[in-house]
Amino acid sequence: MPEPKVTVARAVKIPDELRLERYRRNPEFGPAILFFSGGSALKDLSRDLTRYTKNSIHLLTPFDSGGSSAKLRQAFSMPAVGDMRSRLMALADYSITGNPEVYTLANHRLPFKAEQNALRDLLDAFIQGEHHLIREIPNPLQELIRLQLRFFMEAMPDDFDLRGASVGNLILTGGYLNYKQHLDPILYLFSKLLAVQGVVRPVTDDNLHLNVKLASGETLTGQHRFTGKECPPICSPIQEIWLSASLEDTTPVCSELPEKIARLIQDAELICYPPGSFYSSLIANLLPEGVAEAIAGNTCPKVYVPNLGDDPEQFGMTLGDSIDRLLGYLIDNNDEHLPASRYLNIILLDPTTAVELQTETREKLAAMEIQVIATPLIDSQKPERYCKNLLAQALLSLC
Repeated sequence: MPEPKVTVARAVKIPDELRLERYRRNPEFGPAILFFSGGSALKDLSRDLTRYTKNSIHLLTPFDSGGSSAKLRQAFSMPAVGDMRSRLMALADYSITGNPEVYTLANHRLPFKAEQNALRDLLDAFIQGEHHLIREIPNPLQELIRLQLRFFMEAMPDDFDLRGASVGNLILTGGYLNYKQHLDPILYLFSKLLAVQGVVRPVTDDNLHLNVKLASGETLTGQHRFTGKECPPICSPIQEIWLSASLEDTTPVCSELPEKIARLIQDAELICYPPGSFYSSLIANLLPEGVAEAIAGNTCPKVYVPNLGDDPEQFGMTLGDSIDRLLGYLIDNNDEHLPASRYLNIILLDPTTAVELQTETREKLAAMEIQVIATPLIDSQKPERYCKNLLAQALLSLC
Protein backbone atom coordinates (compact mmCIF):
# COMPACT_ATOMS: atom_id res chain seq x y z
CA MET A 1 0.00 0.00 0.00
CA PRO A 2 1.32 3.53 -0.82
CA GLU A 3 2.28 5.76 2.06
CA PRO A 4 -0.83 7.71 3.13
CA LYS A 5 -0.90 11.44 2.61
CA VAL A 6 -0.32 13.61 5.66
CA THR A 7 -3.24 15.78 6.72
CA VAL A 8 -3.41 18.47 9.39
CA ALA A 9 -6.24 18.29 11.92
CA ARG A 10 -8.34 21.45 12.20
CA ALA A 11 -11.43 22.57 14.03
CA VAL A 12 -14.59 21.84 12.05
CA LYS A 13 -17.00 24.67 11.37
CA ILE A 14 -20.21 23.97 9.43
CA PRO A 15 -20.93 25.91 7.37
CA ASP A 16 -17.44 27.35 6.94
CA GLU A 17 -18.44 30.55 5.15
CA LEU A 18 -14.88 31.69 4.46
CA ARG A 19 -13.97 28.37 2.88
CA LEU A 20 -17.22 28.26 0.90
CA GLU A 21 -16.73 31.77 -0.47
CA ARG A 22 -13.23 30.82 -1.62
CA TYR A 23 -14.64 27.83 -3.49
CA ARG A 24 -17.45 29.93 -5.01
CA ARG A 25 -14.98 32.43 -6.39
CA ASN A 26 -12.74 29.82 -7.97
CA PRO A 27 -14.69 26.58 -8.55
CA GLU A 28 -12.08 25.50 -11.12
CA PHE A 29 -9.75 24.98 -8.15
CA GLY A 30 -12.38 23.51 -5.85
CA PRO A 31 -11.77 20.32 -3.86
CA ALA A 32 -11.83 16.80 -5.30
CA ILE A 33 -14.72 15.30 -3.34
CA LEU A 34 -15.18 11.66 -4.30
CA PHE A 35 -18.57 9.92 -4.12
CA PHE A 36 -19.22 6.19 -4.19
CA SER A 37 -22.69 6.27 -5.66
CA GLY A 38 -25.14 5.22 -8.31
CA GLY A 39 -28.64 5.99 -9.49
CA SER A 40 -30.35 9.36 -9.21
CA ALA A 41 -30.04 10.04 -5.47
CA LEU A 42 -27.20 12.54 -5.95
CA LYS A 43 -28.49 14.26 -9.09
CA ASP A 44 -29.49 17.54 -7.42
CA LEU A 45 -26.50 17.57 -5.06
CA SER A 46 -24.09 16.97 -7.96
CA ARG A 47 -25.51 19.89 -9.89
CA ASP A 48 -25.34 22.19 -6.88
CA LEU A 49 -21.73 21.20 -6.18
CA THR A 50 -20.59 22.64 -9.53
CA ARG A 51 -21.09 26.14 -8.04
CA TYR A 52 -18.22 25.38 -5.67
CA THR A 53 -16.01 22.86 -7.45
CA LYS A 54 -15.49 21.56 -10.97
CA ASN A 55 -13.39 18.69 -9.61
CA SER A 56 -15.84 16.33 -7.89
CA ILE A 57 -15.35 12.64 -8.66
CA HIS A 58 -18.23 10.20 -9.06
CA LEU A 59 -17.57 6.46 -9.03
CA LEU A 60 -20.66 4.55 -10.09
CA THR A 61 -21.57 0.90 -10.37
CA PRO A 62 -22.17 -0.56 -13.86
CA PHE A 63 -24.26 -3.47 -12.57
CA ASP A 64 -27.84 -2.22 -13.14
CA SER A 65 -29.98 -4.97 -14.67
CA GLY A 66 -33.29 -3.13 -15.06
CA GLY A 67 -34.93 -0.51 -17.25
CA SER A 68 -33.35 0.61 -20.50
CA SER A 69 -29.93 -0.48 -19.27
CA ALA A 70 -31.17 -4.07 -19.27
CA LYS A 71 -32.06 -3.87 -22.99
CA LEU A 72 -28.58 -2.60 -23.86
CA ARG A 73 -26.80 -5.12 -21.63
CA GLN A 74 -28.72 -8.04 -23.12
CA ALA A 75 -28.13 -6.89 -26.69
CA PHE A 76 -24.45 -5.99 -26.43
CA SER A 77 -23.10 -7.90 -23.39
CA MET A 78 -21.90 -4.68 -21.78
CA PRO A 79 -21.84 -2.87 -18.43
CA ALA A 80 -24.79 -0.62 -17.61
CA VAL A 81 -24.36 3.00 -18.76
CA GLY A 82 -27.67 4.58 -17.70
CA ASP A 83 -26.54 5.80 -14.27
CA MET A 84 -23.32 7.19 -15.70
CA ARG A 85 -25.22 9.07 -18.38
CA SER A 86 -27.53 10.50 -15.71
CA ARG A 87 -24.62 11.70 -13.55
CA LEU A 88 -22.81 13.19 -16.56
CA MET A 89 -25.96 15.12 -17.41
CA ALA A 90 -26.22 16.39 -13.82
CA LEU A 91 -22.67 17.75 -14.02
CA ALA A 92 -22.96 19.13 -17.55
CA ASP A 93 -22.67 22.82 -18.31
CA TYR A 94 -25.85 23.41 -20.31
CA SER A 95 -25.58 27.19 -20.13
CA ILE A 96 -24.42 29.39 -23.00
CA THR A 97 -20.82 28.82 -21.87
CA GLY A 98 -21.18 25.04 -22.30
CA ASN A 99 -22.79 22.96 -25.04
CA PRO A 100 -26.56 23.31 -24.52
CA GLU A 101 -27.39 21.79 -27.91
CA VAL A 102 -25.52 18.59 -27.04
CA TYR A 103 -27.22 18.52 -23.64
CA THR A 104 -30.66 18.76 -25.27
CA LEU A 105 -29.86 15.91 -27.66
CA ALA A 106 -28.35 13.64 -25.00
CA ASN A 107 -31.38 14.27 -22.77
CA HIS A 108 -33.82 13.35 -25.54
CA ARG A 109 -35.73 10.07 -25.56
CA LEU A 110 -37.23 8.38 -28.58
CA PRO A 111 -41.05 8.14 -28.48
CA PHE A 112 -42.56 5.39 -26.35
CA LYS A 113 -45.51 4.99 -28.69
CA ALA A 114 -44.16 4.46 -32.18
CA GLU A 115 -43.60 1.58 -34.59
CA GLN A 116 -40.10 0.10 -34.71
CA ASN A 117 -39.65 1.05 -38.37
CA ALA A 118 -40.49 4.66 -37.54
CA LEU A 119 -38.02 4.63 -34.67
CA ARG A 120 -35.28 3.23 -36.90
CA ASP A 121 -35.99 5.98 -39.43
CA LEU A 122 -35.75 8.55 -36.62
CA LEU A 123 -32.41 7.14 -35.46
CA ASP A 124 -31.19 7.19 -39.05
CA ALA A 125 -32.19 10.86 -39.29
CA PHE A 126 -29.86 11.58 -36.36
CA ILE A 127 -27.06 9.67 -38.04
CA GLN A 128 -27.55 11.45 -41.37
CA GLY A 129 -27.64 14.85 -39.66
CA GLU A 130 -31.19 15.53 -40.81
CA HIS A 131 -33.01 15.79 -37.46
CA HIS A 132 -33.29 19.34 -36.08
CA LEU A 133 -31.71 18.34 -32.74
CA ILE A 134 -28.54 17.16 -34.47
CA ARG A 135 -28.48 19.97 -37.05
CA GLU A 136 -28.26 22.55 -34.26
CA ILE A 137 -24.99 21.05 -32.97
CA PRO A 138 -21.88 22.58 -34.57
CA ASN A 139 -19.05 20.53 -36.03
CA PRO A 140 -16.89 18.74 -35.08
CA LEU A 141 -19.17 17.85 -32.16
CA GLN A 142 -21.97 16.85 -34.51
CA GLU A 143 -19.72 14.52 -36.51
CA LEU A 144 -18.42 12.85 -33.37
CA ILE A 145 -21.95 12.18 -32.11
CA ARG A 146 -23.17 10.89 -35.47
CA LEU A 147 -20.18 8.51 -35.62
CA GLN A 148 -21.07 6.91 -32.28
CA LEU A 149 -24.72 6.56 -33.28
CA ARG A 150 -23.65 4.95 -36.54
CA PHE A 151 -21.67 2.32 -34.64
CA PHE A 152 -24.74 1.64 -32.53
CA MET A 153 -27.06 1.37 -35.54
CA GLU A 154 -24.75 -1.01 -37.38
CA ALA A 155 -24.47 -3.36 -34.37
CA MET A 156 -28.10 -3.12 -33.24
CA PRO A 157 -29.95 -6.47 -33.36
CA ASP A 158 -32.96 -6.59 -35.68
CA ASP A 159 -35.31 -7.14 -32.73
CA PHE A 160 -33.88 -4.38 -30.51
CA ASP A 161 -36.66 -2.30 -28.95
CA LEU A 162 -35.97 1.42 -29.45
CA ARG A 163 -39.12 2.65 -27.69
CA GLY A 164 -38.21 5.23 -25.05
CA ALA A 165 -34.48 4.84 -25.69
CA SER A 166 -32.27 7.62 -24.31
CA VAL A 167 -30.20 9.15 -27.08
CA GLY A 168 -27.43 9.71 -24.52
CA ASN A 169 -27.38 5.99 -23.75
CA LEU A 170 -27.24 5.17 -27.46
CA ILE A 171 -24.26 7.51 -27.92
CA LEU A 172 -22.45 5.88 -24.99
CA THR A 173 -23.21 2.39 -26.28
CA GLY A 174 -22.06 3.25 -29.80
CA GLY A 175 -18.85 4.67 -28.37
CA TYR A 176 -18.34 1.54 -26.25
CA LEU A 177 -18.55 -0.53 -29.43
CA ASN A 178 -16.42 1.93 -31.39
CA TYR A 179 -13.66 1.81 -28.77
CA LYS A 180 -13.45 -2.01 -28.66
CA GLN A 181 -15.63 -2.59 -25.60
CA HIS A 182 -13.92 0.01 -23.40
CA LEU A 183 -15.93 2.61 -21.48
CA ASP A 184 -13.19 5.08 -20.57
CA PRO A 185 -12.67 6.58 -24.07
CA ILE A 186 -16.35 7.26 -24.71
CA LEU A 187 -16.91 8.57 -21.16
CA TYR A 188 -14.03 10.99 -21.71
CA LEU A 189 -15.45 12.06 -25.08
CA PHE A 190 -19.00 12.34 -23.74
CA SER A 191 -17.69 14.50 -20.88
CA LYS A 192 -16.07 16.85 -23.36
CA LEU A 193 -19.16 16.96 -25.57
CA LEU A 194 -21.29 17.96 -22.57
CA ALA A 195 -18.68 20.22 -20.93
CA VAL A 196 -18.99 18.11 -17.77
CA GLN A 197 -17.76 19.84 -14.61
CA GLY A 198 -16.30 16.88 -12.77
CA VAL A 199 -15.21 13.28 -13.33
CA VAL A 200 -17.60 10.35 -13.80
CA ARG A 201 -16.24 6.81 -14.06
CA PRO A 202 -17.40 3.26 -13.35
CA VAL A 203 -15.67 1.68 -10.38
CA THR A 204 -14.97 -1.18 -12.80
CA ASP A 205 -15.97 -1.73 -16.42
CA ASP A 206 -16.42 -5.48 -15.97
CA ASN A 207 -19.72 -6.82 -17.32
CA LEU A 208 -21.02 -8.33 -14.07
CA HIS A 209 -24.24 -8.68 -12.07
CA LEU A 210 -25.25 -8.28 -8.43
CA ASN A 211 -26.57 -11.11 -6.27
CA VAL A 212 -27.93 -10.97 -2.74
CA LYS A 213 -28.80 -13.60 -0.17
CA LEU A 214 -31.66 -12.79 2.18
CA ALA A 215 -32.03 -13.87 5.80
CA SER A 216 -34.87 -16.09 4.60
CA GLY A 217 -32.32 -18.10 2.61
CA GLU A 218 -33.55 -16.84 -0.77
CA THR A 219 -30.98 -15.73 -3.37
CA LEU A 220 -31.89 -12.94 -5.79
CA THR A 221 -29.84 -12.45 -8.95
CA GLY A 222 -29.92 -9.10 -10.72
CA GLN A 223 -30.01 -5.63 -9.19
CA HIS A 224 -33.57 -5.01 -10.39
CA ARG A 225 -34.87 -7.86 -8.22
CA PHE A 226 -34.04 -6.30 -4.83
CA THR A 227 -34.19 -2.50 -5.25
CA GLY A 228 -37.98 -2.38 -4.86
CA LYS A 229 -38.42 -0.45 -8.12
CA GLU A 230 -39.25 -3.02 -10.80
CA CYS A 231 -40.03 -5.93 -8.48
CA PRO A 232 -41.88 -5.99 -5.14
CA PRO A 233 -39.75 -4.83 -2.18
CA ILE A 234 -37.87 -7.53 -0.30
CA CYS A 235 -39.48 -8.80 2.91
CA SER A 236 -36.34 -10.24 4.49
CA PRO A 237 -33.04 -8.48 5.35
CA ILE A 238 -30.11 -8.75 2.97
CA GLN A 239 -27.32 -10.77 4.55
CA GLU A 240 -24.75 -10.92 1.75
CA ILE A 241 -24.03 -9.34 -1.64
CA TRP A 242 -21.62 -10.49 -4.35
CA LEU A 243 -20.84 -10.30 -8.06
CA SER A 244 -21.46 -12.95 -10.71
CA ALA A 245 -20.69 -13.20 -14.42
CA SER A 246 -24.31 -13.57 -15.54
CA LEU A 247 -27.93 -13.59 -14.44
CA GLU A 248 -28.03 -17.35 -14.95
CA ASP A 249 -25.04 -18.27 -12.79
CA THR A 250 -24.74 -17.04 -9.19
CA THR A 251 -21.15 -18.25 -8.74
CA PRO A 252 -19.13 -15.43 -7.09
CA VAL A 253 -16.49 -13.82 -9.29
CA CYS A 254 -13.76 -11.29 -8.53
CA SER A 255 -13.41 -7.87 -10.08
CA GLU A 256 -10.25 -5.83 -9.64
CA LEU A 257 -10.14 -2.09 -9.19
CA PRO A 258 -8.37 -0.48 -12.19
CA GLU A 259 -5.19 1.39 -11.26
CA LYS A 260 -6.49 4.67 -12.67
CA ILE A 261 -9.55 4.45 -10.41
CA ALA A 262 -7.34 3.61 -7.42
CA ARG A 263 -5.40 6.82 -8.08
CA LEU A 264 -8.61 8.86 -8.11
CA ILE A 265 -9.50 7.42 -4.69
CA GLN A 266 -6.02 7.95 -3.26
CA ASP A 267 -5.85 11.57 -4.46
CA ALA A 268 -9.33 12.64 -3.32
CA GLU A 269 -9.58 15.45 -0.75
CA LEU A 270 -12.71 13.98 0.81
CA ILE A 271 -14.37 10.59 0.33
CA CYS A 272 -18.13 10.43 0.77
CA TYR A 273 -20.32 7.37 1.26
CA PRO A 274 -23.50 9.18 0.24
CA PRO A 275 -27.24 8.57 0.50
CA GLY A 276 -28.76 6.29 -2.12
CA SER A 277 -29.67 2.64 -2.45
CA PHE A 278 -27.54 1.12 0.31
CA TYR A 279 -26.52 -2.15 -1.31
CA SER A 280 -26.87 -1.61 -5.07
CA SER A 281 -25.33 1.89 -5.11
CA LEU A 282 -23.01 2.11 -2.11
CA ILE A 283 -21.89 -1.36 -1.00
CA ALA A 284 -21.67 -2.59 -4.61
CA ASN A 285 -19.01 0.07 -5.23
CA LEU A 286 -16.86 -1.50 -2.50
CA LEU A 287 -16.93 -5.05 -3.90
CA PRO A 288 -14.05 -4.89 -6.44
CA GLU A 289 -10.72 -5.93 -4.95
CA GLY A 290 -8.52 -2.95 -4.15
CA VAL A 291 -11.23 -0.41 -3.29
CA ALA A 292 -10.83 -0.70 0.48
CA GLU A 293 -7.05 -0.63 0.18
CA ALA A 294 -7.16 2.57 -1.90
CA ILE A 295 -9.50 4.19 0.65
CA ALA A 296 -7.24 3.24 3.57
CA GLY A 297 -4.25 4.66 1.71
CA ASN A 298 -5.75 8.16 1.75
CA THR A 299 -5.95 10.02 5.09
CA CYS A 300 -8.50 12.57 3.91
CA PRO A 301 -11.87 12.87 5.70
CA LYS A 302 -14.12 9.86 4.95
CA VAL A 303 -17.74 10.75 5.54
CA TYR A 304 -20.86 8.59 5.71
CA VAL A 305 -24.19 10.35 5.06
CA PRO A 306 -26.94 7.82 5.86
CA ASN A 307 -30.22 7.58 4.00
CA LEU A 308 -33.30 9.47 5.08
CA GLY A 309 -36.71 7.91 4.78
CA ASP A 310 -37.28 4.36 3.61
CA ASP A 311 -34.72 2.51 1.49
CA PRO A 312 -36.27 -0.83 0.41
CA GLU A 313 -32.81 -2.42 0.38
CA GLN A 314 -32.34 -1.66 4.09
CA PHE A 315 -35.30 -3.73 5.23
CA GLY A 316 -34.94 -4.51 8.94
CA MET A 317 -31.85 -2.31 9.41
CA THR A 318 -31.31 0.42 12.00
CA LEU A 319 -28.90 3.33 11.56
CA GLY A 320 -26.39 1.45 13.73
CA ASP A 321 -26.79 -1.63 11.53
CA SER A 322 -26.01 0.44 8.44
CA ILE A 323 -22.81 1.78 9.98
CA ASP A 324 -21.73 -1.71 11.04
CA ARG A 325 -22.48 -3.17 7.62
CA LEU A 326 -20.59 -0.38 5.81
CA LEU A 327 -17.54 -0.85 8.03
CA GLY A 328 -17.79 -4.61 7.64
CA TYR A 329 -17.52 -4.48 3.86
CA LEU A 330 -14.67 -1.97 4.02
CA ILE A 331 -12.61 -3.81 6.62
CA ASP A 332 -13.37 -7.35 5.42
CA ASN A 333 -12.36 -6.43 1.87
CA ASN A 334 -8.85 -5.41 2.93
CA ASP A 335 -6.29 -7.95 4.07
CA GLU A 336 -4.37 -5.42 6.17
CA HIS A 337 -5.37 -5.01 9.82
CA LEU A 338 -5.97 -1.27 10.06
CA PRO A 339 -8.09 0.85 12.42
CA ALA A 340 -11.70 1.39 11.36
CA SER A 341 -11.00 5.15 11.19
CA ARG A 342 -8.78 4.58 8.15
CA TYR A 343 -11.94 3.70 6.22
CA LEU A 344 -14.51 5.94 7.92
CA ASN A 345 -13.90 8.79 10.33
CA ILE A 346 -16.98 11.04 10.18
CA ILE A 347 -20.70 10.32 10.26
CA LEU A 348 -22.67 13.36 9.12
CA LEU A 349 -26.23 13.53 10.45
CA ASP A 350 -29.10 15.94 10.71
CA PRO A 351 -30.01 16.46 14.41
CA THR A 352 -33.36 14.74 13.83
CA THR A 353 -31.52 11.63 12.63
CA ALA A 354 -28.76 11.80 15.24
CA VAL A 355 -31.23 10.95 17.99
CA GLU A 356 -31.60 7.49 16.41
CA LEU A 357 -28.03 6.64 17.41
CA GLN A 358 -28.13 4.64 20.61
CA THR A 359 -25.67 5.36 23.40
CA GLU A 360 -23.97 2.01 22.87
CA THR A 361 -23.39 2.81 19.19
CA ARG A 362 -22.04 6.27 20.01
CA GLU A 363 -19.59 4.83 22.51
CA LYS A 364 -18.44 2.21 20.02
CA LEU A 365 -17.87 4.86 17.34
CA ALA A 366 -15.95 7.05 19.78
CA ALA A 367 -13.72 4.11 20.69
CA MET A 368 -12.98 3.64 16.97
CA GLU A 369 -12.20 7.39 16.63
CA ILE A 370 -15.16 7.93 14.33
CA GLN A 371 -16.67 11.37 14.90
CA VAL A 372 -20.42 12.00 14.78
CA ILE A 373 -21.29 15.48 13.50
CA ALA A 374 -24.89 16.71 13.75
CA THR A 375 -25.76 19.77 11.68
CA PRO A 376 -28.93 20.89 9.85
CA LEU A 377 -29.12 19.00 6.55
CA ILE A 378 -32.80 18.33 5.89
CA ASP A 379 -35.08 20.12 3.46
CA SER A 380 -37.74 21.74 5.65
CA GLN A 381 -40.32 21.36 2.87
CA LYS A 382 -39.45 17.71 2.24
CA PRO A 383 -38.20 16.20 5.52
CA GLU A 384 -37.58 12.85 3.83
CA ARG A 385 -34.85 14.46 1.71
CA TYR A 386 -31.56 16.21 2.30
CA CYS A 387 -31.37 19.87 1.30
CA LYS A 388 -28.86 19.89 -1.54
CA ASN A 389 -27.41 23.26 -0.49
CA LEU A 390 -26.98 22.35 3.18
CA LEU A 391 -25.43 18.97 2.37
CA ALA A 392 -23.08 20.44 -0.24
CA GLN A 393 -21.94 23.16 2.15
CA ALA A 394 -21.40 20.68 4.98
CA LEU A 395 -19.22 18.41 2.84
CA LEU A 396 -17.26 21.33 1.42
CA SER A 397 -16.66 22.67 4.93
CA LEU A 398 -14.98 19.38 5.88
CA CYS A 399 -12.42 19.52 3.04
